[in-house]
Formats: sequence, structure tokens, C-alpha cells
Amino acid sequence: MIRPEFVIASGNAGKLKEFQQLFSATDISICPQSQYDVPEAIEDGLSFIENAIIKARNAAHYTGLPAIADDSGLEVEALNGAPGIYSARFNEDANGVRTSDESNNEKLLSLLKGKPESERSASFVCALAFMRHEKDPSPVVCVARWDGIILAVPQGSNGFGYDPLFYLPEYGCASAELDRDVKNRISHRGQALQLLLAQLTSLGLIS
Repeated sequence: MIRPEFVIASGNAGKLKEFQQLFSATDISICPQSQYDVPEAIEDGLSFIENAIIKARNAAHYTGLPAIADDSGLEVEALNGAPGIYSARFNEDANGVRTSDESNNEKLLSLLKGKPESERSASFVCALAFMRHEKDPSPVVCVARWDGIILAVPQGSNGFGYDPLFYLPEYGCASAELDRDVKNRISHRGQALQLLLAQLTSLGLIS
């Protein structure tokens, strides 16, 4: 029996690895959009949900497959929700080219320099969108949040993005120090994907 296939509308290696781990217990085969030479979507939405739908529609259009897209980022309370939807390109250069995770982290630390822990509250937010096809009039959308505190110094070497700066008081460590299985269960993406899997199961799309 051929396993149903969904395309993941992302080229981010860290995200793809998490999706593969989380989908491993289902009957679904997933593949990155790069296998189909899908061009990057123009993410011109003003919210995580809008951008997730844009990316899912783009992947479904070019592959003809059901598509799942993630749009996620970090919201820092003291920065009025920044970097938000611009998390991956927070410190982009003058030509609009995305820079490294380390560069984004350095910019975040510089903006929060001198602020006490009480003013360093933050949340990772993940919006997932599933589209059966590019003209799907009712995409399945799930959103989850993961609360923490921004550290003054990076900790840990696991994960990617802002993980080394995202401290979890209840675990006494940064996201980048978590065991992979624990992170998959409690992270914003892990929570959102569990919600999505439940929705897709109830719709009879996976088992």
C-alpha cells in the first residue's frame, strides 16, 4: 500500500527535521517542497496565519499535493511583539538578504541589553496551515504558543534559530538544551502539529 504523501512548504532544515520526527508515527509520507523545485512563496501577509496559508497554497499549486506550511517566530513583549513574522530575517542586510541565526540572536540581545528578567518575557508562536489543494476554500489552521524568557547569554547547542536564548523556567534550561523528544512534545511547533494531526484524523485524512 502506497502511503499518502503531503508536501512540507519549507526549506528550513531544522523545521523539516522536526516535521519528519513528528510525522513518523502516522501513515503519511512527507517530503520537502525542494524535491519538486517549488519556488519560494512571497510572504507578504501581516500575520503568521496569513503567511502559513500563502506558503501552503504555493506548495500545493506547484506540486499538486496536499500541503502543510508552518509560519512561526518569536514575540518579545518588551519589543511590542517583535521580531514576530520577521523573526527569520530580523537582522537582514541592506540588500534584504537573510543573515544567520547567530546574527539575529545578537540583534535581539542588543535590543534587550540591560533589561531585567521581568522585562524579557517572550513567546514562540507557530501557525500551521493544511490545504488539500491550491484552491481549498477551508484550510485547516492551528496555532500554538510557547512561553519563556529571553536569556542574556546563549545556552545549549540543540535546535536552531532563537532556541539558545529561549529559557524555560519550568525546565530550568534553554530550548537548545532540551532532549529532542521533550522539545517535540512541548514546543510551539509540537503543540500546533498535535492539534493539526487531531484535526486531520477527525476529517479522515490520516490514520
